[in-house]
This record gives sequence, C-alpha cells and structure tokens, in this order.
Amino acid sequence: MLVSALGFGSIWTRRSRKDAGADDEFSPRQLAYYNTTGVAVGGRIRSRPRLYGVARFNGVTGCRPDSPDKMLNKVFDCEPPCIWNGHPKILFNRLLERPERPDAYLVVVKSGLIGGITNDGTWLAAEASVISFSECGSDQEVMVLMPPFGWLRGGVGTLFLEPAAGRPWQAHWAVSTVA
Repeated sequence: MLVSALGFGSIWTRRSRKDAGADDEFSPRQLAYYNTTGVAVGGRIRSRPRLYGVARFNGVTGCRPDSPDKMLNKVFDCEPPCIWNGHPKILFNRLLERPERPDAYLVVVKSGLIGGITNDGTWLAAEASVISFSECGSDQEVMVLMPPFGWLRGGVGTLFLEPAAGRPWQAHWAVSTVA
C-alpha cells in the first residue's frame, strides 16, 4: 500500500532494538519512531485518547521526529492498517525514491480547523481508517488514513481531500461550510 504523509500527530516516541545494550549507540536503521495524536493539557501536549493508535516508521524510512516537515508529501510503502495489541496501527516500511500516486494519505486534523468532531458515525468517509483520536474538552486531534477525495465532517463543515493535479502525492483540503 502506498501512503503519502500530509501530516503527523503531536506526539513522537522512539524505540530501539530490544537486543541492543542500554549504553550502545544506535544507528538510525536500528530505531523505530511512533507517532500518535495529542492535545494541550495544562500547557503540555498529552495523549488523551478516544482511540489510541500509532503510525510506526522504521528507521530505514529516514523519518526523523526532529524534522517531520521533511517527510511531508513523501510517499511510503506501507503495510495496510491493522489492529496491533488491541490498537490501530499503520507500519511505514520504506520511503519511495520517487513519489508515485498513493493509495491513501496520512492526515491529521485538529478541532481548530474543522470544529468539534462528534463520534456519531457520520463524521468520516466509510473508506477512511481512524488511526488515533485524542480529545480534552473542546481540543481534538485525529489521525486518519484517508483515500483520495475522502471527507471528514466537523462542527463548521466538511473537509474534502483533493489530490493536486499532476502531483497526486500532494493534496489539499477543500471546505464545504455548514449552511
């Protein structure tokens, strides 16, 4: 499955190979980075999951949490989303050398963009998969694996994901406001 990363959640964690000693230096290839959603709680970003899940990036992808903007609009070879230890997960195996037309996009939407999202079953296109959803009061952040032209509905309207003409690995939100 090919996935273009259009956004990342607010929380990153790093793990190393279990068989390496605590004092060893790790090469980036021995690391895995996990990304999930978070919201502001008491001035700090915290995970307050309605649905906890992760996007996992193997070290060989070149993904670095200290510079995630370099990974935006890049296409990755991924495993299809699955349930891992009871939680949604998508595994990013490797970065493609050249961008190709993706099957889906990893998007992150905050309540400030769309207004509050209610979990009433009608807020997300059926073809989309929620990876993670954090919430505290009116502050929300949701990570979704979304197909081209997928949609997400919130309090101020509906966002439609439109791939860029001639550059399908890039996409932007088109907004339809509530009348």
